[in-house]
Amino acid sequence: MQTSQNHKVTVQEMESNCWPPNLEQYCTLDSSSGVQNSSSTASFSPNGSPVSQPNNSCPMDLRRSPDNTCCSPVSDSCVTDNEHDLSHMIRQLETAMLGTDSDNIDVHAIMASGRSTEVSIESERWMYMMEMIAQGDLKELLCACAKAIENKDLHLTDCLMTQLRQMVSVSGEPKQRLGAYMLEGLVARLASSGSSIYKSLRCKEPASSELLSYMHILYEICPYFKFGYMSANGAIAEAMKDESRVHIIDFQIAQGSQWLTLIHALAARPGGPPSIRITGIDDSTSAYARGGGLEIVRQRLSKVAELCKVPFEFHAAAISATDVQLENLRIQPGEAIAVNFAMMLHHMPDESVGAQNHRDRLLRLAKSLSPKVVTLVEQEANTNTAPFVPRFLETMNHFLPIFESIDVSLPRDHRERINVEQHCLAREIVNIIACEGPERVERHELLGKWRSRFIMAGFKPFPLSSFVNSTIKTLLQSYCDKYTLEDKDEVLFLGWMNRAIVASCAWRC
Repeated sequence: MQTSQNHKVTVQEMESNCWPPNLEQYCTLDSSSGVQNSSSTASFSPNGSPVSQPNNSCPMDLRRSPDNTCCSPVSDSCVTDNEHDLSHMIRQLETAMLGTDSDNIDVHAIMASGRSTEVSIESERWMYMMEMIAQGDLKELLCACAKAIENKDLHLTDCLMTQLRQMVSVSGEPKQRLGAYMLEGLVARLASSGSSIYKSLRCKEPASSELLSYMHILYEICPYFKFGYMSANGAIAEAMKDESRVHIIDFQIAQGSQWLTLIHALAARPGGPPSIRITGIDDSTSAYARGGGLEIVRQRLSKVAELCKVPFEFHAAAISATDVQLENLRIQPGEAIAVNFAMMLHHMPDESVGAQNHRDRLLRLAKSLSPKVVTLVEQEANTNTAPFVPRFLETMNHFLPIFESIDVSLPRDHRERINVEQHCLAREIVNIIACEGPERVERHELLGKWRSRFIMAGFKPFPLSSFVNSTIKTLLQSYCDKYTLEDKDEVLFLGWMNRAIVASCAWRC
């Protein structure tokens, strides 16, 4: 029939694009199912699309050629050379979907067995896939690939991944760049090696000084971190305006950058500055970026406090936030306490991960300190308990505006842009997509869920002052006009083209 002939032509066109369904026949991450300690790596093809390769070098290793001045990635092709086997597979697929051209087919027998319905459904499914490929809709194809993996449909997954590799690029448009890392997340999920990628993205690259440089570039070109730090500092300054002894407990001190501006602000307070004590809780990623322990942070903050003539003390708590107990905080009588949760609570496992609900435990610990204020800054995304496919779509919708905002600030041929996106964003994206259970540590929640947790712990909202709002509006004037600021239900939301990216709020006992 004419319809069958058209279907055959469509399937035959796939011969040059589809890979064999056997995962061992194409290059993937070096991992075995259920094994999380293998060394995995991913490189990129000449057009910038990701290709996973088994070796001992770092995942997503952007190898530079001598003439490669803008970090354009290079790698070998991953497509099988066995054209005979590939052709044979395609013919088998045709037969399975459409039957044969023989006039001797027992149609009644096929219908009696129900096979004709199955063939029709299979044919319609592949026709739909081919239509999506023809339309070149990257978002739809990525989502279709995620669904195919969820359904354990290796035939469809193979063909979609091959098409996607031709469409994504770490040096292309924002959706192509994001698509490259999301595709790598899908490959890692398929190979059960997402945890290896998350843990080893620092392997051989970058050096700690380089990572700190990339983090600083992101801090400067986009206002997301400045917004969070500025709004939290504003709430702390407001709560401490009449206090003479201030103790700030920062559950992820990082480089200590947040407190530089607050020290300056408190130094200029009418009536003189208070004495300030900061307890800095460390994490391994920040320690690596610093290139050393918390002594580096102490020296940096102490120098600024000395210049501002502010009495200052730094208490280093080199301990994971999941292990923090009351005795680690060295609370002293008579001091006013501020607790800062900036971009860190989403790393804490909750009740959906296991019996140890550190997310709520830390809130109860903070409440037991009777703090004057508790600040929360988090990405506005739902990647904690969402099932895989909705989580995949949420990740795409959340990170695409971030890539778009970077595109405005850094030209696509900027030699550091790929490094910034790879080392500051890709690691998180791969973890969200590829990992499950305790291995998935990037678990964002929407502000509504955070509000429920704080209220359950016994906190009440601490409204941010209009001064904080106006200060942030002034900050945004230095950036693209596509950034948006919304003050809603005592929460500030920073967004890109009305898509909320970061939420900031404060709480009190």
